[in-house]
Amino acid sequence: MKQGLCVGREEMIKIIVTKDMFASFEGEIVHPVYSTVAMTYHMEWVSRKIILPFLEDHEEGMGAAVQLKHLAASPLGSTVTLTATLLEYLDNRVVTEVVAENHLGLIGKGVVVQVIMPKEKIAERLKEASS
Repeated sequence: MKQGLCVGREEMIKIIVTKDMFASFEGEIVHPVYSTVAMTYHMEWVSRKIILPFLEDHEEGMGAAVQLKHLAASPLGSTVTLTATLLEYLDNRVVTEVVAENHLGLIGKGVVVQVIMPKEKIAERLKEASS
């Protein structure tokens, strides 16, 4: 990793809830609101933005864990703002806290863990997994 990644660093994304983000299973919409699956994806995405400027050409981040609480609904067309804050960077492990908010306030919070690894090592592990 390049120098400069410091605890407290923040990144933010804003998304607008679309139908493809609804809570659905096997093609059937269960709840026409922002799903936990979509929230997980966006929490990983905003956490990835924390590390991107610091990755060396030979490195990549891999998701290692996500813990989240989905606290409130966000309907179609609403704007959700997700903010990640770097809590810990030790060796190759990056831990971020993420909050998700809409026009009514907090709708989710969580912790995302990423591991920084050489791309070559990741490729080896993927090859082993495919065997």
